[in-house]
Amino acid sequence: MFTLLTTALLAASPGPLAVVKAADVDVQKVLANDATIEKLAATADGYIDFGELAKRALGQKEWAKLDKKKQDDFSATMKGLLRASYAQKALGDGKNGTKFEYVGEKLAANEATVEARLVTKEDKFPVSYKLFRADTKGAWKIYDVITDDVSLVGTYSDQFRKLIADKGFDGLLTTLKTKRDQLEKPAMDSVGTAGPAAK
Repeated sequence: MFTLLTTALLAASPGPLAVVKAADVDVQKVLANDATIEKLAATADGYIDFGELAKRALGQKEWAKLDKKKQDDFSATMKGLLRASYAQKALGDGKNGTKFEYVGEKLAANEATVEARLVTKEDKFPVSYKLFRADTKGAWKIYDVITDDVSLVGTYSDQFRKLIADKGFDGLLTTLKTKRDQLEKPAMDSVGTAGPAAK
């Protein structure tokens, strides 16, 4: 009984490397079947914690200054922006015939790193996925991707600091909402023209 229970628990909570591989497989399936930005974004939701990415990019100090309403508004705005941005990039990469090779994983309590290589027709590029889980029983979720030593969280963090210095938090949020709306519009257009089957 104990062995069966343990096996069931392990099967229900795949490790970081398994999560990243599963994400790649599911995205490839979508790309192979009339992919749209909305479909890719919905698939990414199952593996990427866009809210955690947004929170880490803003930084704990700035995050703590916000009341619950502003935290929720910021997270929702960034989630929309990041989902659409990710989906557009995945759609472009899929058409270019890229694929991943996986090197391994490193775990440290509830944080993990999965090392991989992005393989194109011309070259290979190192890619690191950063994952976390809320506790030892939680599911692993991706919150950062590092390509050629450039972190997605770090890049957004630099941009946020500059915008907050220039415009304050409200100015940052307005800028992000405008960008989100620009990115989400093509996704809505593609869903609208694809018909009910695409939804």
